[in-house]
Amino acid sequence: MNDLDFVQKFVKGENQFRDEFLKRYSRLIYKYICSVLKSKTGAPSVKDLGNDVFQEFFIFLIQDDCRKLRSFKGKNGCSLASWLRLVAVNFTVDYLRKIRTALSIDLEDENGSSLKNVLTDGAFSAPELINREEMIIALEDCVDGLSNQSKLLIELNINQGIKLEALKSLFRISRGAIDMQKARIMDKLKECFKEKGFKLDF
Repeated sequence: MNDLDFVQKFVKGENQFRDEFLKRYSRLIYKYICSVLKSKTGAPSVKDLGNDVFQEFFIFLIQDDCRKLRSFKGKNGCSLASWLRLVAVNFTVDYLRKIRTALSIDLEDENGSSLKNVLTDGAFSAPELINREEMIIALEDCVDGLSNQSKLLIELNINQGIKLEALKSLFRISRGAIDMQKARIMDKLKECFKEKGFKLDF
């Protein structure tokens, strides 16, 4: 039985497949959730929070007649395990965003770098009427327009200071591909920032 058939049996409410789903994937999902929590919070132990997120995630998968789980199509050879990894990572990032203050573009990593510094870096001249608060709002709006995976990449790399070499295994892509992905994200953010009234000098 392939993954798509398995999911279809699950969403039809056949108990044996729901039990099998938990047996196959619960530990994997929990591992993905905890890896994100540790990366984003820096806490040595995230057991309690991991349990909370795991429960919320499972509810998310099966609510509204398994709406989210039904969206799995197994296209392009994507396995259920790989799909669950991506969904769990995105869900965990969103969960943390809801229970804490908004993503801080001022937060500096151990090298003194922040998302704001990376984006601006003295390379733009803004009208004098645009104050610091308006600049921050513009940057946050641009960040909100990114995909969840792009938000995760900039959060882990820029705000948390995790090197791209280490992140390539989390995203399961080559170092060259993750470098290119980051470059595209930064270009998109800078273009968005420019559209909001900031003139880039390059």
